[in-house]
Amino acid sequence: MQPGVQVMKPTSAEPYLKIGDVAKKVGVSPSVIRSWESLGLARPRRTESKYRLYTADDVKLLKRARFLRKVRGLNAAAIVQLLKREGKVHPAGDGNAGAIGAHLRQLRARRRLSLAQVAQAVGISVGFLSALERSQMSGSVGTLRKLARFYKKNILDFFNASGASGRQVRPAERKVLEAGAGVRMELLAWGNTVMEPHLFRIAPEAGSGDPYAHEGEEFIYILRGDLEITLDGEEYRLKSGDSFYFESATPHRWKNPGRRETWVLWVNTPPTF
Repeated sequence: MQPGVQVMKPTSAEPYLKIGDVAKKVGVSPSVIRSWESLGLARPRRTESKYRLYTADDVKLLKRARFLRKVRGLNAAAIVQLLKREGKVHPAGDGNAGAIGAHLRQLRARRRLSLAQVAQAVGISVGFLSALERSQMSGSVGTLRKLARFYKKNILDFFNASGASGRQVRPAERKVLEAGAGVRMELLAWGNTVMEPHLFRIAPEAGSGDPYAHEGEEFIYILRGDLEITLDGEEYRLKSGDSFYFESATPHRWKNPGRRETWVLWVNTPPTF
């Protein structure tokens, strides 16, 4: 993902589009869309093979940008500023990516460790860790779990979930964590709880990354779409309406094998994820 400006999160569950399809719908070339992305106007999700994936909301925003360029004669930078004033885009730092990067950098600095020391201990490259700390990339669930374990924290610390939620949590009040390309975790309750409930929104081909394990038990319910989960090498294919229960200590990984965004109600207990 590019730093700078982040498109407001979509609510659509429609199939994702590739850049060629988006270019035809918007009426500009793929190179124009990529140049807008470099300025932060577009921030598509990425598959594991690095393909860009756009939603219907992204197309709507890009059509607005094309209108501003063609009819009002604005350049890309001016378009970004106008859309920011209109509330259609907001700085990436307003989300959680900047907070996570700063938090990781602070944890490392407190322990007086180098990038190389942490990267070697966790099993990632120095360049990738540096990009995480500078909020130029986001880590997968597997990577964030490894970093949390190394620093003797848990992923909940990355949500900035201080205090406690009320009995009722409205969608706009949820704590959100972007856990790698195409994985959005929305915390549904927090505080002094014995369960840790999330809504996972997983783009096509996106997933957890490397296998991970931790204490506790997990329950998942597929609200829409498909989920492929692997436990100790055994693969399960879950569809809408399926539920699944397993011990968290079993190494597990998961991904969305379908062509539509998958929504999963995911509950951990105790909240030590």
